[in-house]
Amino acid sequence: MENKKIVTLPGDGIGPEVTAVAVNVLKKACSRYGVTIETEERDFGGISYENHGVPVTEDTIELCKEYKTVLLGAVGGPKWDNLSADLRPEAALLKLRKELGVYSNLRPITVYPALSESSSLKKSVIDGTDILIVRELTGGVYFGKPRYTSEENGDPFSVDTMKYSRSEVQRVARTAFEAAQKRDGRVCSVDKANVLESSRMWRKSVIEVADEYPDVELTHMLVDNCAMQIIRDPKQFDVMLTGNLFGDILSDAASMLTGSLGMLPSASLGGKNGLYEPVHGSAPDIAGQGVANPLAAVASAAMLARFSLELPDASADIENAIRKFLNNGYRTSDIASAKDDIQVCDTAETEKLLISAISEKAAVSL
Repeated sequence: MENKKIVTLPGDGIGPEVTAVAVNVLKKACSRYGVTIETEERDFGGISYENHGVPVTEDTIELCKEYKTVLLGAVGGPKWDNLSADLRPEAALLKLRKELGVYSNLRPITVYPALSESSSLKKSVIDGTDILIVRELTGGVYFGKPRYTSEENGDPFSVDTMKYSRSEVQRVARTAFEAAQKRDGRVCSVDKANVLESSRMWRKSVIEVADEYPDVELTHMLVDNCAMQIIRDPKQFDVMLTGNLFGDILSDAASMLTGSLGMLPSASLGGKNGLYEPVHGSAPDIAGQGVANPLAAVASAAMLARFSLELPDASADIENAIRKFLNNGYRTSDIASAKDDIQVCDTAETEKLLISAISEKAAVSL
């Protein structure tokens, strides 16, 4: 058996619950292909602040850089809202992304047929939706300098800087174009080029990269129009490429196509480093109750198997287990409908059913 090491950062709220499920499902799927998973767990976010006085320790950052593969749960909660910016749990996430250099964030927006009625949109609008949002993750307004608050004539004001360089744009653009080559061959680049200088740089840089991929169709869309189009006709998109701020907002809006944030995984990639995390938050209101939806964390583990472990079959087994869970009428409470044939499962029951589906697949294969 080959041994692979990953760092787990369960974090806050429901993070430890969903991460535990994801790890167990990942271990089961990988074992079929002769790979054992060894995990090293560390505090991260609010729990790290409580135990160490900082949202992430330097030792944890160094371990993540050494192992290169990180599975994260969730961070944050009202308990830490009044801390200074550098001590808030979210600061740990921004620092980790920057230190790992994971500049490409992949967020698949897939509408499962079994869940089409869970969305707030009409079934006819969302059926068949399959979008991959590629978001630049280590630049833009979240990291731009200067950033400060000052005062002018007795009137306080604040400054944030949105900055993008040609090289930053083009490296994430290549991620999007290469992904499109394996999909439907279309990239829609989203910006605000009619107003922002940084967006005009973005658009020009993306056009230059497009020349390297003649088999991929490139279109452009302003971010305000894109927000509308996601709701009006989501099936028009294949790969959506955009910056840090716009990608943060658009991917959360797009999550409602699937019916719940609890269904969205993500992979953040850069070089040989990979950071995998569900898109949902820490949901402190249900933490410890055993009812959290672990499917996004499990789907994130599937992306980890594909991109970092290079085990596409194990990744497919995990994704198929999720589909089987849904197709058989099982739901967690956040995606349950009033249908008589729906069975609501808690977190532990969901884990058992997913592992059972992978085990059954293994038996059939043998």
